[in-house]
Amino acid sequence: MIQVENVVKTFDGFRALDGLNINVPRGAIYGLVGPNGSGKSTIIRHLTGIYHQDSGSVLIDGQPVYENPALKSRIAYIPDDLYFFLQANIKDMMRFYKGVFPNFDECRYNKLREVFNLDEKRAMRHLSKGMQKQAAFWLALSSHPEILILDEPVDGLDPVMRRQVWSLVMGEVAEHGATVLVSSHNLRELEDACDHVGIIHKGKTVLEHSLSQLQDNIAKVQIVYPEGKFLPDDLQILHESRSGRVQTVIIRGEIAEIEARLAATKPVFFDMIPLTLEEIFIYEMGGAAYEIKDIIL
Repeated sequence: MIQVENVVKTFDGFRALDGLNINVPRGAIYGLVGPNGSGKSTIIRHLTGIYHQDSGSVLIDGQPVYENPALKSRIAYIPDDLYFFLQANIKDMMRFYKGVFPNFDECRYNKLREVFNLDEKRAMRHLSKGMQKQAAFWLALSSHPEILILDEPVDGLDPVMRRQVWSLVMGEVAEHGATVLVSSHNLRELEDACDHVGIIHKGKTVLEHSLSQLQDNIAKVQIVYPEGKFLPDDLQILHESRSGRVQTVIIRGEIAEIEARLAATKPVFFDMIPLTLEEIFIYEMGGAAYEIKDIIL
């Protein structure tokens, strides 16, 4: 569905994207994560046709996005920094969206009015950030987009509305087959919503997997050995810490194989603990020289 291949983008000598690769399957909810300055917003602006790459390709259904109005009419984009026409209210923006998106569903717009409960006649610039974000979702979801691209989508929303918005987004995927790419620093929420994850750093892809594959290929182990016994040397250890006799180790590899190998070393005790997406991100980025540093002040 979405294919980003070897994309390079340079601004005043700075390489914001450095051979980036992303593949988003049709009907997926894809979480794009990375540290600040990794290139997330830059690639999103390529996917929405705002930027044109220096080299490489940005394709949706095999078509380039840049200067392709027909393709853009299938994409709804909610950026972190929202923009609306200065004097417009929600009703004005609805009429604008209706003219841009061929699948705009006024019946659905009216149904969603009950969910968002906003004053349609109030100027958008007079709404709070959270209310503007709700209006953006109201308009975008009424457009029945084939592709929904979200940058920090629930920032500024209260907990109840965050859950409501995620429910609507997942419903759009389940009922209408929409494809969603979402960039967020809230990895806990992404873990609940996404089925595919891509981690990028310094404009390059660090890894890209389905969430289940990602969690099946990295293990968190707590283990206790008798005196004089140690972990096997050839394990791919990403992180290691110790509290008394208990070692906590993050190991890359297949869970079943790691478990079998550790059992064969006959430890006094060991336990395999599932990792959260946030933990996977932290330890993978540690391998990319972006680890948390201990600083003595």
